Amino acid sequence: MTIDELIKLNISSLDDIHNLELDNISDEYQKTEGFPTYDITRGFAFGLLKLHMMIEEVRLKQDVDNLTGEELERFTFQRKGVERRTATYAQGSITVLNGNGTVTIGDVFESESGLKYASDITADVTVGSVIPVTCLTAGTEGNVAVNTITKMPVTIAGINQITNQEVFVGGRDAENDDDLRNRYYEALREPATSGNEAHYKKWAKEITGVGEAKAIGERFGQNTVEIVIVDSDRQPASTDLVAKVQEYIDPNGKGHGEGVAPTGAYCTVVSAAAVPINVKVTGAKLDESTSTNMVANDIKEKLVEYLKTIALKQDYVSWAQIGAYIISASGLLDYDTYTVNGAVSQVKINDEQVAVIGTVEVVV
Repeated sequence: MTIDELIKLNISSLDDIHNLELDNISDEYQKTEGFPTYDITRGFAFGLLKLHMMIEEVRLKQDVDNLTGEELERFTFQRKGVERRTATYAQGSITVLNGNGTVTIGDVFESESGLKYASDITADVTVGSVIPVTCLTAGTEGNVAVNTITKMPVTIAGINQITNQEVFVGGRDAENDDDLRNRYYEALREPATSGNEAHYKKWAKEITGVGEAKAIGERFGQNTVEIVIVDSDRQPASTDLVAKVQEYIDPNGKGHGEGVAPTGAYCTVVSAAAVPINVKVTGAKLDESTSTNMVANDIKEKLVEYLKTIALKQDYVSWAQIGAYIISASGLLDYDTYTVNGAVSQVKINDEQVAVIGTVEVVV
């Protein structure tokens, strides 16, 4: 019996294996419980079950879609050199409001929520001095608003009051499994070589925080490339993220080959512009356990995920697809009609745009 034939037997339990053994033993032998044939093969079946489980686990791990975490990281790196993009740390500055003294590298400041930020410099400071700091926790949570870093968990002699007078930026979460897996598939399906469009897309997505990218050749004439990016939430990219990608691929867009792009290729990185998608459902019939707000929120959640899947990949938002998400909303029994941006047609999206969720309204 071949391996494929064994798999088709759908063996899933000890009894399945034992019965398979007994079925292949001549009926000349007594095969009921308590007889040697039954008892000996029963014990052997335990070992075969363990072996079968190990083989099945190995078989499943040959499919990248079954892998997560470190196993997925090893798989994508060993086969195509695709590594998970690591989380980055938010940065900004602290301003001294009262007092003077000396700040040393590593001195800690703290936000109202308990996030800690360490000084990047050693310097004598006074009122109005600005201290560059970096969050000690990687990820987006370090991107705090103005006037939220006001504490000093360890007293710094002479300094009485501090705050952050600017928004902190640059903190990004580590790449999730789905995005890592998608980049692995792209490496297989879209070979990046010799500065082709796939190569520019690959370079852009090597920067932590870039969720999707599109390369447009000869956008501004011969030897020019425009790269349009969105962040990991498939929203317009921040100026900080755009700058990081620009610096990595072609610093200042001069085409000098100082980044990863070849000499003579002038690359410009821009963020996709947001196109809000506003949906209105009229004549809604709801079950008694729900409300229009609950249905609207459910539709909105579904549409957010749908728009992520088409960001910089599809040049329209499907009117029909939105209808499918509407009717699948929990608590919605039926409706009369719906509009998308005031019309009953698809919404066109150009090369430099990304569709994002706007308003969702449900009217009975």
